[in-house]
Amino acid sequence: MDLKSAIGKSGSDLEELEREYRAISGTLEKLGLSEYEARAYVALVALGPSSANSVAEIAQIPRTSAYKVMISLGAKGFVRESKGRPRAFASVDPEEISKRFAKDIEESFSKVASVRDMLSEKGIPQLVYTILGKDRVLEKIGEMLDKSGHSFVMSSPSLSDVRAGLAKRLANAVARGVEVTIITSPFVKAPKGVLVIRRKSLIATDVISDGKTALIAAPDLSACGYTDNEALSKHLENFLRIMSESAE
Repeated sequence: MDLKSAIGKSGSDLEELEREYRAISGTLEKLGLSEYEARAYVALVALGPSSANSVAEIAQIPRTSAYKVMISLGAKGFVRESKGRPRAFASVDPEEISKRFAKDIEESFSKVASVRDMLSEKGIPQLVYTILGKDRVLEKIGEMLDKSGHSFVMSSPSLSDVRAGLAKRLANAVARGVEVTIITSPFVKAPKGVLVIRRKSLIATDVISDGKTALIAAPDLSACGYTDNEALSKHLENFLRIMSESAE
């Protein structure tokens, strides 16, 4: 039974629930989930503990991808797998996830505010530029890669998009001897020749080049803030280093 049939049998307003389903899935994608992961999580919340195949039916994702999607959701803290056979999955309570993300976002902005205050006290200009559009954000990350002389650090829940758009430039940076460090979610494929650190519940994409330039982007890479302020970039690099050392 697919989502449309399930809604129809519930006697609910089909069009309204479908709109809500799409809206919720879209919001989850902004938090770093893929389209399949977002749809699967919403379906699992509705179904209760279920097999990967049952979720695939309701969420309308390929059965061949279902188990991989559920494992990835588990790594990101959205799903728990029950013990025993057959394998079943249960959604983490939406309220628990909401509180977790709210706490992470609050801590992140608190860090940014502390950097702002620190720079203001020292009289350092706060030069942060806003870039809109996924293609332009990826191009700016590519420019930072091309200009890196010794180090490039990136933390991102959207590594697949970065790899797809910047694979050659990443490879060129590694070939030049740049020390490339990637902090990404468990089970996400990383480029060859880079230091990979796995961490759950990543929210934004953070990039630091040579400790001199920095970029912070939305989870879907639709917008970012960029700075060539060395003091600010160095502070954010130290923050990423601390985060990587406490990786799960």
